[in-house]
Amino acid sequence: MGQQILPFYLVCDESGSMAGEPLDAINKALPELHQEIGLNPVVADKTQFAIIGFSDSAEVLLPLSDLSQVTQLPLLETKVSTNFAAAFRCVKEQIELDVARLKAAGNMVYRPVVFFLTDGHSTSSFRDEWEALTESAFAYRPNIVSFGLGKGVDEDTITSIANFRAFLDDGTMSPAQALREFAVALTKSIVRSGSTTSPSGGMTLQTPDEVPGFKNLPLDAL
Repeated sequence: MGQQILPFYLVCDESGSMAGEPLDAINKALPELHQEIGLNPVVADKTQFAIIGFSDSAEVLLPLSDLSQVTQLPLLETKVSTNFAAAFRCVKEQIELDVARLKAAGNMVYRPVVFFLTDGHSTSSFRDEWEALTESAFAYRPNIVSFGLGKGVDEDTITSIANFRAFLDDGTMSPAQALREFAVALTKSIVRSGSTTSPSGGMTLQTPDEVPGFKNLPLDAL
């Protein structure tokens, strides 16, 4: 018999501006996420987690996995530029493959969740790829929670990427501190979503209303 599964994708900027403290903080925090989720049988049974790193291109660093079956998470590494189009194209391809695979195995799959983290602007246009990922014609379109870090991002970009919730670094913390809070928010979202049952017996996406070090941005109504 199949399971209820909620897929989570961490899509993380690996451009040169993320070198040093930012990527170090994420790499230090991910093992804690791995341990908290992997050792929680209720959450691990109902959620799966993937990591996609992007710079001038995008790469699946951890295929969508049950974290209780993963021995070690990969490290994010500094690369070159910031190409949002490559990131959105990659995550769409993976969602299509992953959901089809999970459903073929008899599982009930809930709408995927993308946590998108960047500290800069895309070096190329990305609206076509973003629209292909989020349009109603794409049956597996994800809920996107976007996070902007540092002074190189702007409100308009971060809110335009999100379709569920958006956060922007408020400048009160160092990049490392802010990213630790980001990792805590991601972990809490997975744990709460995996352990919260809706009245109908299904699953409900749970994300923090507030994240220390970030301000919550209002999304534009359509």
